Amino acid sequence: MLAGCAAVSLAQASSSPSPQVQPCSITLDRHQEGLWLSAQLRFELSAPIVDALQRGIAVFFVARAQVRQYRWYWSDPIVAEAMRYYRLAYQPLTNRWKVHLGFGEINDPALGSSISQSFDTLADALAMIRNIPRWKIAEGAALSDTARYDVAFQFDLDTTQLPRPLQIGTLGTSDWDISLYATRSLASQP
Repeated sequence: MLAGCAAVSLAQASSSPSPQVQPCSITLDRHQEGLWLSAQLRFELSAPIVDALQRGIAVFFVARAQVRQYRWYWSDPIVAEAMRYYRLAYQPLTNRWKVHLGFGEINDPALGSSISQSFDTLADALAMIRNIPRWKIAEGAALSDTARYDVAFQFDLDTTQLPRPLQIGTLGTSDWDISLYATRSLASQP
């Protein structure tokens, strides 16, 4: 049940040091209770991103999953959607990295559940972001046993959450372009 991720990035076309985005693996696990997605992402941060983090600017990553019911005769309806975001920040006073994992919209005050964890190194913090274990993306009641579904997974660095002057500075550069996309078909159950 593995599918590869297609890296949608202009990073390789640039001669400057930019984010390194590589293929990833996705696993779908369906049970009566619902549909779970697990992913192993592979990407590196560019020097400008690390520099911004070390200056105290938080960086946001957004993971989205969309489940569509396949229909050959009409457009595919969206059966379920799930979103989670990661806020990565460096805390200079404690010399620690902090990852905040939230579910739902980033600016939604009624955010469902969220967790925060601190790490000693950037590599440890990125390891948490790169590994998405058993994320429930659809309820079992929303899925029919006889239908075929297509699952689209997307993972992006959200530059809209950066301070305005930095947003303008990221336009047209590949240094801030981290984007992964993958699709997977889920056949009907016997």
